[in-house]
Amino acid sequence: MISSAISCWRQNRVGCRSLRFFSTDQAIKTTGPGIVRNRILPTVKREELYRPVAHPHTCTVIGAPMTYGQPFVGTDHGPEILRQRGLRSMLTALGWRVEDLPDLDFDDATTHKPTAGIGNVRNPWLVGKGTEKLAKLVSDTIKKGRFPLILGGDHSIGIGSLAGVLSARPHTGVIWVDAHADLNTPAMSESGNMHGMPVGLLMEGVAPSEPVPGFDWLYQTFRNRLPPDSIVYVGLRDVDPAERELIRDLGISAFTMHEIDRYGIGNVMEMAIGHLLEKDPNRPLHLSYDIDAVDPVLAPATGTTVRGGLTFREAHFVAEAIAQTGNLASADIVEFNPTLTNDAGADETAELTLQIITSLMGKSII
Repeated sequence: MISSAISCWRQNRVGCRSLRFFSTDQAIKTTGPGIVRNRILPTVKREELYRPVAHPHTCTVIGAPMTYGQPFVGTDHGPEILRQRGLRSMLTALGWRVEDLPDLDFDDATTHKPTAGIGNVRNPWLVGKGTEKLAKLVSDTIKKGRFPLILGGDHSIGIGSLAGVLSARPHTGVIWVDAHADLNTPAMSESGNMHGMPVGLLMEGVAPSEPVPGFDWLYQTFRNRLPPDSIVYVGLRDVDPAERELIRDLGISAFTMHEIDRYGIGNVMEMAIGHLLEKDPNRPLHLSYDIDAVDPVLAPATGTTVRGGLTFREAHFVAEAIAQTGNLASADIVEFNPTLTNDAGADETAELTLQIITSLMGKSII
């Protein structure tokens, strides 16, 4: 199924709406070993959730098919595949009004002459111009009282997501679910890949004093920065030495897989959420969820796999716990790349990604 979608995409990136995958009427879903029944049922406490979002609750789905922040093609397939597998009808089944926007066009930046990079940073102009578009759209969406649900694309889109969120709601707390800290800057990065820099480029005391080529907008229109005490990491297990030093020096709250093993995911999420809401229990929250936080046995279709990640239930519990605070106001989910595994692995990862999305958007067992 996924392979046919990719073939169609390669022939005509825009004209694949006729493809069909599993419909939401198919209650039996296969995810990993065994059969999982995935009923899309909204929580009975819906009126208590998503308090920062205006009524009636409207979710704006924003496709951000970025692929220039890392070396593998294929992350640009993610938004379309998730839509084709029934995302819109899943959201409406959960009680959301849905505004589904066309995918952002990140390729038009290739018509401009790229500016020289800094150090070994790759494609700064392309990532910069693309994430500027996303930042503007996210900010506008929030100002309309809607919930932006951003579908990646690689995690460099987090630069645009986070800049837009901080522009509209500077006091937002951020939960970063990822195997990696993404706290690099061009001067620090070992790889030069910009999907490892979204937090670093927006963090107070870390962000470069001068714009990276293509990112003038971060120093002109979108100047709000993220204080170190306004982000919590969940699921870290592959952190660069320079990032480790920053996390310690800045006192950033970080729960690695070691803490999850030690305390359990329930206690970790209680501590993570408690840290962000301690001073203001009504503070809006933004969730950035990299699918590589999940163990690659369950989610193989992603670009930077690291063994020992979140289990199936842990991955869902993270999303459920954040939704149940009532403070979740925006989210992005990134790094689904169906070209990096076989059809079975791509199907499993797509299905898991959809299940995580519905969990954070209000799905409930009872």
